[in-house]
Amino acid sequence: MAKIFYLLKQNNIKNSKIYGKWFARGKTIETLNTRKMANHIAEHGSIYTPDVVFGVLEKFRSCLLEMLLESKRVKIDGLGIFFTTIENEPGGALNREDFSPAKNLKALHIRFLPDQEAETNISSREFIKRAQFVNAETLAGQLTEDEPSNSGGSANQGDNSGGGNTGGGQGGNTGGNGGGGGEPNPDGSTED
Repeated sequence: MAKIFYLLKQNNIKNSKIYGKWFARGKTIETLNTRKMANHIAEHGSIYTPDVVFGVLEKFRSCLLEMLLESKRVKIDGLGIFFTTIENEPGGALNREDFSPAKNLKALHIRFLPDQEAETNISSREFIKRAQFVNAETLAGQLTEDEPSNSGGSANQGDNSGGGNTGGGQGGNTGGNGGGGGEPNPDGSTED
């Protein structure tokens, strides 16, 4: 079974309803770039060399972005659907004629909705059943992290470990929310 590492963090926001409570935060131990992922795939009995797999993954990435920028959704069977959502500037336009994308649009987000078909369901409620959770503190000194911690950074930088949107109507947020510098999750923690 897969191992998902976590660290326990206490909510230290004094005016919070959940002040003093403890919550788990995911602990990433490595980030695989395209080359490392290609090597990993090739090691799984693939007839393709790592260079061929790398080329396919690079082409997939560029084509995925191309399709998303053409207002298309991309469904990868057994994985899920990639799509875009628009974030507007607060306040909106006073009337239809005053709306302008340059002035009124804040961001274009890439979103991901996990596959929820019975055989391959990886929605957040089903995916959790496939994992074994391990407190990273019990493995002190054994884990290495390839990225520095950014606990003072954005609260939503790609995952929704606070029980966010994955598996729901709009799916998880693979692109982050742009965040506001250390804002807490619903559980009071900030992201790693």
